[in-house]
Amino acid sequence: MKDYIIEKMYEWSRKPYQKYFKKSIPWEIDKDELLQYPVDSLGFGLGNFLDKNHFDIQPKLEDHDIIHVLTNTGISVADEIGMQYYLLGNGKRSLYLFMVILSGTPFYLRHINYFFQQYKRGKQALPFHYLDFSKMLSISIQSIQKTFKI
Repeated sequence: MKDYIIEKMYEWSRKPYQKYFKKSIPWEIDKDELLQYPVDSLGFGLGNFLDKNHFDIQPKLEDHDIIHVLTNTGISVADEIGMQYYLLGNGKRSLYLFMVILSGTPFYLRHINYFFQQYKRGKQALPFHYLDFSKMLSISIQSIQKTFKI
């Protein structure tokens, strides 16, 4: 039931967040185009992630799924919260990040050690959350992970 509540909160907040808070320009690419990139590339990794999870690209939110790919984070609610802790450790500060952490953590207190572990992982990585990933789609995932110690 708590997963359902948190997922509904996300759905209600996603569209206003996309429209009013995300200033980025939507990428001009779709899942099929991403899957045409070399197999080890970030573009292919994103296309594969979207395809495997039956997702489509969400305009202005493409970076979110890229972070899933680079950090190898799952898509459960606890994983989503953990990823925000990772990004907090990596230096990201946003309304959405704090909203997820503050609203989600109380529902998942039994995962608090995982959240702190993710925070520490983010802190150990070099800051990468601000990169323009749309220009990095042909670069290998491993190369990006190695460069930024992800």
